[in-house]
Amino acid sequence: MIFKLPPAFADEAIRHELERACVAGGQDRMPYPTEAVVEAERLILSRNVQESGSAQVPWAIPGIGQLMASSATLMERSAPYQLAIELARGKINQVRNHAAEWTQGGLVIPEALSRQIHDATGCLAQALMALPDPGAAVHAEKSLRLAFQAGHDLALTYIDRVFELRHERQPKLDTWLGCRLETEEPAPASAVEYMRAFNAVALPFSWKRIEATPGRFNWETADRLTNWSASHGLKVVGGPLIDFAGRSLPDWLWEGATDLTGLGNQLAGFVENVVRRYQSRIRTWQITAGSNCAGTLACRDEELIWLTLRIADAVRRVNPQLEIIVGLAQPWGDYLAEQERSKTPFIFADDLLRTGIKLAALDLEFIMGVSPRGSYCRDLIETSRLLDLYALLGVPIQATLGYPSATPSNEMACPDQRVGLGHWRGGFFEETQADWASAFAAMALCKGCVRSVQWCHWSDADVHAFPNCGLVDGEGRVKSALKPLQKLKAVHLK
Repeated sequence: MIFKLPPAFADEAIRHELERACVAGGQDRMPYPTEAVVEAERLILSRNVQESGSAQVPWAIPGIGQLMASSATLMERSAPYQLAIELARGKINQVRNHAAEWTQGGLVIPEALSRQIHDATGCLAQALMALPDPGAAVHAEKSLRLAFQAGHDLALTYIDRVFELRHERQPKLDTWLGCRLETEEPAPASAVEYMRAFNAVALPFSWKRIEATPGRFNWETADRLTNWSASHGLKVVGGPLIDFAGRSLPDWLWEGATDLTGLGNQLAGFVENVVRRYQSRIRTWQITAGSNCAGTLACRDEELIWLTLRIADAVRRVNPQLEIIVGLAQPWGDYLAEQERSKTPFIFADDLLRTGIKLAALDLEFIMGVSPRGSYCRDLIETSRLLDLYALLGVPIQATLGYPSATPSNEMACPDQRVGLGHWRGGFFEETQADWASAFAAMALCKGCVRSVQWCHWSDADVHAFPNCGLVDGEGRVKSALKPLQKLKAVHLK
């Protein structure tokens, strides 16, 4: 597929970002392995699959952010498409389809929002009428901006209405809203703020910290965090116990048997030890994070599924009544654009469930703006679509959220993670993080398919995976993002 770029794309940084573009397709609209080449005034997307698909392209939208935009379905042809026009067409199509679907479900769209959608469509018509004049790109980019803004306002209208309908049946929702505590509980001064925002907590239980030497266990940190959670009456999720990207695995693990069976036995042994110790106090366990990630533990999807089942069996041996959660990273399948994999994240989850494993929830990581583990930034309406897609699997969803509040490196974060994978609104600032948290936490909490929502970590002063994504900064000061989470809990949750 060949796309003609607008004149504004002479900037080298923008052109470099276009190399993340890909073609997506299939029923789950996930990426194909794609080679993206930017030359002169053209973007060329090449793949081995010869069928129609949609172009997914990073795009800077004034006032909205730098987000992954998607065209409508396109066929392969030798004549170039006008990229700005196709992205505007794709976004308007998505917004209008959601508006029609939600209206049929009882949503009343305000007149001002209807005009926004109409204006975006009108600008696209102007762009099409202006072709082949280069000025058509100006109308197309205006259309795209109006369509994204209309999509955002439509999503907020949807959130408010869904909350209203759910509260008619239940004044306060049972949904869990929590945050991960890595190695330290909140300081006494900020503990009050934590309790105002959350009714739950997630405790990862780092293997590297608990069993730094084979066979010698140090439970001090795990016991302290578990006792703190119990003393504050919080619902507790144990884990994730194993991150398939390799985080928190002990160094000595690779000194022994590294074949798949031996590795599975080692993982299962650690999980069994942790669960056996805390089963009386923790009934819900997220056994994995990023089960679909071909990283440190295995390469092939079938091996990753086998390891996940092996770990789940370890929990069942301890107590069949315990709840199990399995985690997926990059639920939009960003990694598929660069890796040849046999399964998309959605198909991976479907195949896992077809083995008969009983899950209390499927954890989806909505970590945006962090590379390489996170997802390229998307908007609310695209996030709603993805949540509805995974809901088709018939398993409740746990949404793990995270967005950075700053760009500088953080020595307490994973050294291989960095800030910068698109951005929301104006970039990576504390106020932007607060705006993102307010919007995306509300979208997740309003969905009936979502059982729990958790923030990726509490404090940037603690050891953590995603840089600058905490709700407390490195100096112990509570960030602005905690306020909207506190409001959501007060208004909507028990």
